[in-house]
Amino acid sequence: MSFSIAGKTAIVTGAAYGVGRAIARHFAENGANVVFADMDEAKLLAELGDEHDDGNMRYFAGDLREKLTMANLLSATIDAFDRVDILVNASRQVVTSDPLSTDDTGLEDMLAQNLMTSYRLSQLVARRMIKQAASDESEEGSIGTIINLSSIAARRSHPNLLAYSVSSAALDQMTRSMAVALAPNRIRVNSISFGSVMSASLQSTLKENTNYREDITEHTPLGRIAEAAEVAEAAQFLASDGSAFMTGQVMTIDGGRTLLDPVAAAAH
Repeated sequence: MSFSIAGKTAIVTGAAYGVGRAIARHFAENGANVVFADMDEAKLLAELGDEHDDGNMRYFAGDLREKLTMANLLSATIDAFDRVDILVNASRQVVTSDPLSTDDTGLEDMLAQNLMTSYRLSQLVARRMIKQAASDESEEGSIGTIINLSSIAARRSHPNLLAYSVSSAALDQMTRSMAVALAPNRIRVNSISFGSVMSASLQSTLKENTNYREDITEHTPLGRIAEAAEVAEAAQFLASDGSAFMTGQVMTIDGGRTLLDPVAAAAH
């Protein structure tokens, strides 16, 4: 079974930074047509340079919490590449919050950004995949795949990450529920749940807290922080026919972190 994604068209959200950027780049380098989507247009332009208006890469800038922006993203993808085969919901935020603060809107913000945006965009793209399949001759195999990015925080409790943990757990359950709902339409839905990956948010945290890196590595059996490219390779597997019989799964990439049980250890 091949892990090739050459010739397929992918939308990758959160593609201006960190893991999202690594996935989008990796897909493009492996022959996929890729739309890099993010709110930060300046960063997208800096990332793609002169590559953004030809070849197999395009960019789309906008706030995907808005339904109209989602529709425009899909339209731009169809205009550029005629179809969409892969959606990677990589746009996510990690925000600390105080569970006892009545002024804290962290949970609402995390659910809006990390759950509802992925849910609504998945619905929109799935409908397009089903429409495309109506004109395909083949009646076997997947017609599309959706990949969500989650966190092991969904299964671990950290005092200041309640909102992020809840949104991650909700995203994992959304993955399972949507997988069952879309299976009759031959659309696969899986999630990648990762531990400490050198993302933009983690890089920022490491600069602020010099002891944080040691804390992470001490609680990770493999003794290091993962590179974003390692998540990108897992995403390619889930997007390819190599995972054709996988759906509703939460793939964990954490260096063994969840094999241990230190409650106070950071979980992202």
